[in-house]
Amino acid sequence: MAGVLVDSNVLLDVILGTPDWFDWSYSALRDAADRERLIINLVVYAELSAGYDAVELVEAAIPAWIERENIPFEAGFLAAMAYRQYRKRGGTKSSPLPDFFIGAHAAVKGYRLLTRDTARYRTYFPAVRLIVP
Repeated sequence: MAGVLVDSNVLLDVILGTPDWFDWSYSALRDAADRERLIINLVVYAELSAGYDAVELVEAAIPAWIERENIPFEAGFLAAMAYRQYRKRGGTKSSPLPDFFIGAHAAVKGYRLLTRDTARYRTYFPAVRLIVP
């Protein structure tokens, strides 16, 4: 069964009930779950965790039907290559951005990516099929 890597912004929309995005994010999650496995990785988990004081609260917030998966080492290399390209294009952040790890994970595993953040993924991971608004 194919997979969809879920970006933290979509999960946060649903968890927090973000007024402008809840409906789209909830529908996109539900539609993807009907056909494919939904997956998060450590980077997404960490981004979600920033809003909680205990791991138990994070675990309770993430639906049990969303799988956790390690980021493949090959994705680490691809993230570094994307980051190198970002810096050559004038990017100013001095450490690899979480989106590079998320995009590389989706690229290496052949997953689609459910996100609201299209620009960086389209620029640095053009082969990744995006599910976007």
